[in-house]
Amino acid sequence: MKTRIKICGLTREADVDAAVAAGADAIGFVFYPPSPRYVTPQRAAELARRVPPFVATVGLFVNAAAAEVLAACAAAPLDLLQFHGDEPAAYCRQFARPWLRAARVRPGLDLVEFARSFSDAQGLVLDAFVEGYGGGGHVFDWTLIPPELPAFLVLSGGLTAANVGDAMRRVRPAAVDVSSGVEASKGIKDHDKIAAFVAAVRKADESL
Repeated sequence: MKTRIKICGLTREADVDAAVAAGADAIGFVFYPPSPRYVTPQRAAELARRVPPFVATVGLFVNAAAAEVLAACAAAPLDLLQFHGDEPAAYCRQFARPWLRAARVRPGLDLVEFARSFSDAQGLVLDAFVEGYGGGGHVFDWTLIPPELPAFLVLSGGLTAANVGDAMRRVRPAAVDVSSGVEASKGIKDHDKIAAFVAAVRKADESL
């Protein structure tokens, strides 16, 4: 099965175009104001107009008020919602859209129980645990992922063109999610890095 690829934290038209041209399956917009990759719903709507059919648009939220999520959904055409804070399942499912729940992986977190708590999520995003929210571009210990997890896995956290193939062979995720690993600076994507990342995922797919 082809591993799906999401390029997250897009803020510029040229970066959206580069991600689409490289073959990304999904484009992510960050609606978390403290993030350097934050965009307003109106800005996300402008960027989403450049996304062709069958490339998904994803909105990332962190402990946002429900009204803020609803306003973003009304302003921008979001196919999927991604929750990266401390949101309970009842909160996540109230928006009548498919959703993903992020887990900040560290020793002691029972990922099997976490997955059961969010059983109606479309998948789990596995990210590195850092202070604050988001993986901070750090790789976490992939051996902490139990093989019996009852969910589609989206692997995140410090992925680059150099390590994504190894990550895929070890974890066998349904999708990979990259932001800082394809950047020139925070919020500014490097188009060569995007192309190299997508190529590395497709090369690894051939060997799985």
